Amino acid sequence: MKRDLLGLKGVSAAEIEAILKGAARMKYNLLHQNKKAPHLQGKSVVTLFYENSTRTRLSFEMAGKYLGAAVGNISASSSSVQKGETLIDTVKTIDAMAADVIVIRHPMGGAPALAAKHAKAAIVNAGDGMNEHPTQALLDMFTIQEKKGHIDGLKVAILGDIAHSRVARSNIYGLKTMGAQVSVGGPVTLMPPDIEKLGVSVFNSVQEAMIDADVIIGLRLQLERQKSGLFPSMREYSRFFGVDDRRLRFAKPDALVLHPGPVNRGVEYTSSVIDGEQSCINEQVTNGVAVRMAVLNILTGRNLQDADLN
Repeated sequence: MKRDLLGLKGVSAAEIEAILKGAARMKYNLLHQNKKAPHLQGKSVVTLFYENSTRTRLSFEMAGKYLGAAVGNISASSSSVQKGETLIDTVKTIDAMAADVIVIRHPMGGAPALAAKHAKAAIVNAGDGMNEHPTQALLDMFTIQEKKGHIDGLKVAILGDIAHSRVARSNIYGLKTMGAQVSVGGPVTLMPPDIEKLGVSVFNSVQEAMIDADVIIGLRLQLERQKSGLFPSMREYSRFFGVDDRRLRFAKPDALVLHPGPVNRGVEYTSSVIDGEQSCINEQVTNGVAVRMAVLNILTGRNLQDADLN
């Protein structure tokens, strides 16, 4: 049966653990300069991006190449999409070229799930609208587990533009499944209705959300998805909801500072927080490659319950 990774909603703790275990093996290889593994030899990976991306797209492409796959990429702005080709037709065209995995980023929620219904290739959601971004949440969880040794029982504060963030949703699903306590904090205008139904504590003050937190995940303001008037100005947002050294003290002294990137310096975090000792932001990028290597490897072969990637 074909496997896809469309989101973390409904994904079991055992499946997440298998991916995190695989990512640890992949990171070991990366750090020991073993960047040409044979795991995906004879396989092909295509990235199909309808939105701009640096970290996610490049990390998927590097992950595929490090594992020995043939990797191709399609940008909607320079493809037949501009001639009127539909998503389904594009996916069927890629399928006809015998692709094994198609990695899709799309501005509309549900687009990867739609593609999965029409593709023989495994579909990976690299971010769909305001819905989910599962591999970002997986790399966040991998970073937390690597630094803290576990996820269960930790308090994680997700701060900022919750309403427009697919990263927030995937993290809430994944972290809750793994036993973390999740709080969200940000302006009431950037908080989705009924968010508490996902089992999170909701605060309209980042300070309250951060109290005794083990991990802080700051979110980029999704200006491209927002209507105007949700907050007065970037300066006002930074003043009341940005995290600086003073606000960071509301969290535990050894709290991890994470961010999916790119960071708006001086808005979500000050430079001193971004570059501080508690920041794992740069390491998240390395971990993103390792996690995506693990995901590609599992989707093209190994059972999620037996993901020993040696």
